[in-house]
Amino acid sequence: MKMTGGRPEQRPALWTRDFWLISLATFFIFTSFQMLMPTLPKYLQFLGAREGMVGLVAGLFSVSALLIRPFIGHELDRRGRRGIYLYGLGFFVLAVLAYRWAPGVWTVFAIRLFHGVAWGMVTTAAGTIVSDIVPPSRRGEGMGYYGMFANLAMAVAPASGLYVLYHYNYPPVFYGSAVLAAVALLLATRLRHNEPRQDPPSPAAPLYEPRALYPALIALLVTFNYGSVVTFLQLYAEQRGITNIGPFFTVYAVTLMSTRPFAGRLYDRLGPHSVIVPGLALIAVALLFLSQAQSLPVFLVAGILYGLGFGAAHPALQALTVTGVPPSRRGAANATFFSAFDLGIAAGALLLGLVAQVSGYPTMYLTAAGVVLLALAAYWLLPRAFPQAAAPHREQA
Repeated sequence: MKMTGGRPEQRPALWTRDFWLISLATFFIFTSFQMLMPTLPKYLQFLGAREGMVGLVAGLFSVSALLIRPFIGHELDRRGRRGIYLYGLGFFVLAVLAYRWAPGVWTVFAIRLFHGVAWGMVTTAAGTIVSDIVPPSRRGEGMGYYGMFANLAMAVAPASGLYVLYHYNYPPVFYGSAVLAAVALLLATRLRHNEPRQDPPSPAAPLYEPRALYPALIALLVTFNYGSVVTFLQLYAEQRGITNIGPFFTVYAVTLMSTRPFAGRLYDRLGPHSVIVPGLALIAVALLFLSQAQSLPVFLVAGILYGLGFGAAHPALQALTVTGVPPSRRGAANATFFSAFDLGIAAGALLLGLVAQVSGYPTMYLTAAGVVLLALAAYWLLPRAFPQAAAPHREQA
């Protein structure tokens, strides 16, 4: 607490009613989403899909979310946050229930496209609402806590989905996921926040926010490696004689949740350099550890470093995205950031997978580390070479 004129200065409230509601809704919708991550591929195989079709269905989800985000960001700024968020959650519930009644693989294919649109609506709207309601002086801390709810879902949901599948079969998985999404929708109906009282942008305003391109580009380069970790780590570990790499994701999730609030407060006190630079460095070191890992303890050390790095860098980049952006363009700014995030994961999984196919997994992770170092160089050099790329990125009065 700061002192002003000999008296303590009261910090603006962070844990408001709306912040609790959006954070809890995010936990439930991410739990619903993560329950399907390990179970939906099995459901597709149950319906007769081959590996190529499973990968295509998974990829189309990201593509549909990526394509819808710019339009959703534009509409968030024109029409308000709350209505689009509620519609997205409602569509999400319908999509999850539709899986239960899909007669075949091609129907799941179509549902997955619709599901990706709903996901793009929900996550872009929620991120914009959070950036509105978090006090600017506590933005890093607020983004850290908000992201922690999504990380908690990631820690518990995949295992829960598999447990339900193995004990009760596929229909309860979809019903359970739909119920969790419906709880998120119910919580969201209690939100009071819609949008700042400002004139909306014109219909001709750009879909992407130019002031968000600098942190979005860094986020794209950072998340480029994430797809390789999620997609290929199990296969790589099996090559090293490790049959269950699950503890890696456990220590990663726990470290991520523990790091976010601390890193957010550091961001607010010392600025973005204090967390983004060490965060990117830790991610690169984690990938170097992965490239040389021969035993489970080394994988776990990499998981801890990876969690520390992402826990510091990701909320800081998200906070930087809306810094200096007027409230009437925060929807477009968040759409720009999340689009880059999606593109980085999708492109990284594809291109680094080709590297693994040609040169092996150790080379793949070395390449991924190199891309993170490129992100670190871009973070330092872009504002110097192109001052307009990172300007203004100061909170407007």
